[in-house]
Amino acid sequence: MAEQVLRLIYPPSVVNVPIVNQLIRNFSDLTVNILRAEVSPNEGWLEVQLVGSAGLIESSIDWLRQQGVEVQVLGA
Repeated sequence: MAEQVLRLIYPPSVVNVPIVNQLIRNFSDLTVNILRAEVSPNEGWLEVQLVGSAGLIESSIDWLRQQGVEVQVLGA
């Protein structure tokens, strides 16, 4: 199993979209652990730990970016 820590930065256009819920539903073999978060009505960020196969993590990162979320890789 691979592990990756990411910072997900939400622009105003997706702050009210249930991105993490959709991520968990679309990538059911991926474990998503929220480590830290700061969310306001106009913007927000989450630090999450993803655990799963390397390919699944990469696919989930691509999917997050397609949803309009900026993804910063923080470490393993």
